[in-house]
Amino acid sequence: MELVVRAVDVGRGNTKFIADIRNGEPQCAMFPSQAHPAETAYEHEGWGSGRKTGSIPVDGLVYEVGPDVHLAADVFNANVLQHDRYAEAPEYLALVLGALHYMQLDAIDLLIVGLPVATFKLKRHVAALERRLTGQHELGKGRRVQVKRVKAIAQPAGALMYYGLIQNRVAELRKERSLIVDPGRRTFDWIVTQGMQQIEKRSHSVPRGMYDVLHAVVEGISRNTGAHYREYELVDTALRTGKKLIVFQKEYDLAQHLPLARKVPEQAIAEMMHYVGDAGDIKNIVLVGGGAFFYKPALKAAFPNHAIQELKEPVYANVKGFSVCGF
Repeated sequence: MELVVRAVDVGRGNTKFIADIRNGEPQCAMFPSQAHPAETAYEHEGWGSGRKTGSIPVDGLVYEVGPDVHLAADVFNANVLQHDRYAEAPEYLALVLGALHYMQLDAIDLLIVGLPVATFKLKRHVAALERRLTGQHELGKGRRVQVKRVKAIAQPAGALMYYGLIQNRVAELRKERSLIVDPGRRTFDWIVTQGMQQIEKRSHSVPRGMYDVLHAVVEGISRNTGAHYREYELVDTALRTGKKLIVFQKEYDLAQHLPLARKVPEQAIAEMMHYVGDAGDIKNIVLVGGGAFFYKPALKAAFPNHAIQELKEPVYANVKGFSVCGF
């Protein structure tokens, strides 16, 4: 009987997961990394369409998670996953279980999860997380899932495996030195590997992700408008699509805030260079993660003698690689 292997990557911005395997290909999905607590599960009131969320019981509360979780948000919405020990929070467990809820499985033989590189170095925390996720879990409405084994992996390591697979270069990668750069929502992660083995003293992460880029822009808008502007997601969409941002019913030009925002990837990459130097010994530089589009110019400027390899749908690169690692 074929083993059931699934992967979940809880980032500070989005929770990515392998929803299914079809014809050997991983089918990916994601939802925002927000888990809103309540005393009872959300019930659709019968007017309009119900929101696309699940109600996950954790430690005596019920956490609403899923694609429409913004509809459950309170006026005050704390970003509880922004600290380095976020994997210990009940919200983290709710997000993992939310992903399992959408997989529609009764049992999983191997569940692979990702962690920021700096957190992954703390082996005691890694072991505790693997124990926490192993076993039977309640998913709400009488549903349960049995997770037989859990393996935590540094987030960028999955991207390296996926890069080797789609380029048909796994055998070559096992002989080469690589740098995988992963700008996420909250952390900027990188690992240096010899083959598939991580060189720990040259791998790390710093809290200079897309959140800091968006914060620089949002603060600039607040200063210009004299308002307490906090629409991070709208700014993110405008940066990704190039469409004009609408602020107080008028088009707003973000260009004035970009010079300061671009300092964030420059600072993150400068810190990385303390660990990797000029990358003269590195064969492959692979850029993944949800912030790849904004960090690429600074990465190319830092390493002008290298080609920067990018992957299609970089936001899913890690979780797809996790799935490959499990087989």
